[in-house]
Amino acid sequence: MPTKFPKRVFADLGWYVYLYIDPQTDAPFYIGKGKGNRVFDHLTDKGKSRKARRIKEIRRSGDEPIIELLKYNLKDEEQALLVESTAIELLDIDSLTNEVRGHGCNQGARGSVVEIAHVLESKEATIDEPVLLINVTEYRTSMSSQEVYDQTRSAWRVGEKRKKVHLVFCVHQRIIREVYRPEAWLPGGTTKRVHDADGSRSIERNRYEFVGRIAESDIRRKYVGKKVRNEDLDFKSQNPIRYLNVE
Repeated sequence: MPTKFPKRVFADLGWYVYLYIDPQTDAPFYIGKGKGNRVFDHLTDKGKSRKARRIKEIRRSGDEPIIELLKYNLKDEEQALLVESTAIELLDIDSLTNEVRGHGCNQGARGSVVEIAHVLESKEATIDEPVLLINVTEYRTSMSSQEVYDQTRSAWRVGEKRKKVHLVFCVHQRIIREVYRPEAWLPGGTTKRVHDADGSRSIERNRYEFVGRIAESDIRRKYVGKKVRNEDLDFKSQNPIRYLNVE
């Protein structure tokens, strides 16, 4: 398994989007973007992310992950980010170890024609309370209220500003799907979620989850079903969280 490109290929390589593939299933499990030797950095990752754990599992079985370039010689990072995001949308993040959907996930994202029409025709929300927007990776109208709650509340890299938040918004494809009042923030992995079979979860370092309740009916009428304004979302960031009106 090579660990770097020959320097002579760098000029023609440019920015690229790459795939990590499980050799046993021939299915991609991670999509990334980079330039130079970025594609090889994950091979020495000693962290506890889903991606790092998957690579370790493959190696324990006696194999090595297959690494492919999906697209290369891209002119800049912006172009690479858009290719990366499109590939993640196409393959579905639930089958990948990526933690977020990538650049552009809130703008022109994959969806049914009905859903996209709903997004485009929805009125924009004017948000004046201190809130935390959380862009969830998955939302379906068939999900139970508990599933939506668990998808929204756990577990995020949030700092001390989380304590100043009055409301937490579940946002999917720019639409506010639900609004919660957080009552406490706990270390990620502290509480059981609906799909946690045995209730045992390891504590997720530097991540937090909230426990709370659905907001009052007047707050829900004000926000649920409305669209988050362009200026209230950072389309260039892969970070799924965003504070508004929090000093």
